[in-house]
Amino acid sequence: MALPPQLKAVQHHLRTAQEHDQRDPVVSYYCRLYSMQTSMKLDSKSPECRKFLIKLMDQLETMKKDLAHHESITQEIVGQAHIENYALKMFLYADNEDRSGRFHKNMIKSFYTASLLIDVLTVFGELTDENVQHRKYARWKATYIHNCLKNGETPQAGPLGMDGEEEDDDEGFSGAQGQDPQGPPSGSYMQPPEQPPAGAAGPNFNNIQISPGAHAPANTPAELPSSSDNIKPMPVPRSMPAIDPSLLNSNQDGDVRLTPEDFTQAQKYCKYAGSALQYEDVGTAIQNLQKALKLLTAGKE
Repeated sequence: MALPPQLKAVQHHLRTAQEHDQRDPVVSYYCRLYSMQTSMKLDSKSPECRKFLIKLMDQLETMKKDLAHHESITQEIVGQAHIENYALKMFLYADNEDRSGRFHKNMIKSFYTASLLIDVLTVFGELTDENVQHRKYARWKATYIHNCLKNGETPQAGPLGMDGEEEDDDEGFSGAQGQDPQGPPSGSYMQPPEQPPAGAAGPNFNNIQISPGAHAPANTPAELPSSSDNIKPMPVPRSMPAIDPSLLNSNQDGDVRLTPEDFTQAQKYCKYAGSALQYEDVGTAIQNLQKALKLLTAGKE
């Protein structure tokens, strides 16, 4: 069924959902959920929009039943971690390609899809400041590089000052999204990057601080695996972080008072660790578990 023009704002989110129906149904489900919630706000009264929304709701109900065994669907905090991790991996891949001066349609698509998935995170609540920054930078970078290539110009690699706000080049991105939809590279799981410490040097993009190399892991593959390949890439070995001895056999301090927010944050760290283990990334799993343990025992991160 054709998308009514009143709901054009969600066309790329719906296309992303369709692209991930087989690759990652959880991503597909939440992209459609975001599209439905957003469309309801745009136009839920006109006959064509109501008809479209009813069909979309039916599709979501079917998907929810089919995915009932997925914790990412039954538990919001797991679903949020799944979408956030996926978006960050796409961002990291595109950022590494950008900083290495490798400009191509898949990296443009990865930047733009990362920004779309950060949109999708709003189904779980308000975005963090860091996710807002990542979304703005990713969407602007996608537009900038796309326009440079379209005009026969060579983009400037890496961070540079943004000239105004990001733009939605619907025509251009329709072409970019028509490429073979590639997911994030296997074995390159990364937790959300830490904010740079106060006073740290880093280029400023209209108050957006992104430290050089902060989003580009050295082990990110130069090329994404083709969807036609049936070979499962081997996980990239990562250095094992040292375990803080003070965290072993830790007991909660007697005067520590944990807030509901502390428990929620500790749960997130545990979910991030679980997601990292799905990619056999032991180092990242340990780091997140250490953070959760420190928060629970000391009441602070």
